[in-house]
Amino acid sequence: MHTVETVLVVLMLGAITGIVARYMRGIPLPLIQIALGAAVSLPQRGLHIAFDPELFLLLFIPPLLFSDGRRIPKREFFALYKPILLLSLGLVLFTVIGLGYVVNWLIPSIPLSVAFALAAVVSPTDAVAVSAITRNLGMPSHTLHVLEGESMLNDASGLVALKFAVAAALTGAFSWTEVARDFMWIAIGGLGIGALLGWGFSVARDRVTRRLGDLAATQMVLLLWLLPFLAYIVGERIGVSGILAAVAAGVTTNFTELNRSNFVAERMQSQGTWTIIEAAFNGAIFLLLGLQLPTVIGVTLEEAGAHWWLPIVYAACISIALLLLRWIWLTLGVQGSLLRAHLEGKMTERPSRLLTVVSTLAGIRGAVTLAAALSLPLMLNDGQPFPARNLVIFLATGTILFTLVVGSIGLPLLLRRLPHQGVPSVVTEERNARVAAFKAAIASMVLDKDQVQSADPHWLAEYQESAGLLTQEYRRRIDMLLPEAMDTVEAQAESPEVTRRRHERYVVEMELRLRALRVERDALYAERQKQHINDESLRKLVSELDLSEVAMTRRLAMAREAAAVSAEAAASDQETDADS
Repeated sequence: MHTVETVLVVLMLGAITGIVARYMRGIPLPLIQIALGAAVSLPQRGLHIAFDPELFLLLFIPPLLFSDGRRIPKREFFALYKPILLLSLGLVLFTVIGLGYVVNWLIPSIPLSVAFALAAVVSPTDAVAVSAITRNLGMPSHTLHVLEGESMLNDASGLVALKFAVAAALTGAFSWTEVARDFMWIAIGGLGIGALLGWGFSVARDRVTRRLGDLAATQMVLLLWLLPFLAYIVGERIGVSGILAAVAAGVTTNFTELNRSNFVAERMQSQGTWTIIEAAFNGAIFLLLGLQLPTVIGVTLEEAGAHWWLPIVYAACISIALLLLRWIWLTLGVQGSLLRAHLEGKMTERPSRLLTVVSTLAGIRGAVTLAAALSLPLMLNDGQPFPARNLVIFLATGTILFTLVVGSIGLPLLLRRLPHQGVPSVVTEERNARVAAFKAAIASMVLDKDQVQSADPHWLAEYQESAGLLTQEYRRRIDMLLPEAMDTVEAQAESPEVTRRRHERYVVEMELRLRALRVERDALYAERQKQHINDESLRKLVSELDLSEVAMTRRLAMAREAAAVSAEAAASDQETDADS
């Protein structure tokens, strides 16, 4: 029962911190959650949880990485595979070797094999932490894709390096050939088993839903939520990377969903479910990390005695060395690959020294690092205690906090100094896609000659009137987009001032429609309060209005954006006329 209560308390605290973060916008949510976790565990009778690394990795990491795999843009991911692999494989090896020697030199009491183990623990960036810190800071989109791809793949390389570093510490034996062979099996096997399970689930889902339609939507969403756990467990049981299996399953299911446009209920339920899961599990991860801080810090500082400040200095030095190694690798090993991607049009932002520093500070460590540190064995093969185990855990925790704080403070400051990239390509692509969809809808309403000749005259008149009204609505929505999306001679010839007035008129219309829709919903609730309809009818009618409001709100946002751009164009045109 204590475990159930603990889980409920952690989930509740995660929800509360999400609300608190809305009022403390200058402080990243992960830092608030870590601080709250540490605060509730500090008192003698506070909340204390025995941290099981294997259970933690099973419960929290697979669904979050699966969700990242589903969400990350696959086109950009595969276009930028070279810098991603250089970071997820090359940087991990560079970090393990370089930082291992730095740790052994800085703290001679830590054997070289244990120093390599610590370097392996802190080598992977954390996908959850990277997304939580950088997603809302205006990070250039392609750079963010590279960082997310790196953090999803380097877990396997870091954990493999940790495995062999621990084996070397336990036995004193080490083989590069064995390392390479095992890594290939763990990484490729994990990707393969995840892709196979994702493809198998998709085939089964298609066969069921093609027959039942959206009647099985709820059950399919539940099975989809359980899929990352299945991929992780199967991967770990056969000796490959369960983490990569969860990622691969997410990527595969996303590919297979491209031909499921008709299943609206399943798609809406899935989106809502994953939003809740991501919020709850992200909060739980950082809260659990904070709950471990007092214990980890207390044990290490107590062992240090009068020199309690020395482990803190060690943690800061190792964190700085870690970021410095990352900067060196980005500058020497990845800069050329990023530049080629930019010249080939795969990456809009041009690599620069400032962007390299931004990518360096975005190398944030998180809960996976803590779980890996706590998984270190207690004893050597000869029965002796594992060398400096508590100090290694403290240093790994210090690295997590250091990178989180430095990234939270430094990234907003540096991102403001990045040159403006203009209109992101994805925005232009979205506008063009909207226009293509509108044109396809207009074309679908045109009747061919045979249909016109065979149609009932009364029905034909009604159809043509309705199609004309709907076509006019679509053309207005096309013209509402920015000038580069317009294809009519009239739209291209009109003055910026006329365009501005048309866009502003459309904004007013959308606002009026939205207000009327909300009045409709209030009236429905009033009808229920008067007992004129029952709860089921209320839910059905309100659900229709909610869907309309979502679409209307997004359309209003697009209209306001177009109105702002046309207002700037009109102002610029007036200045030009005044100058002339």
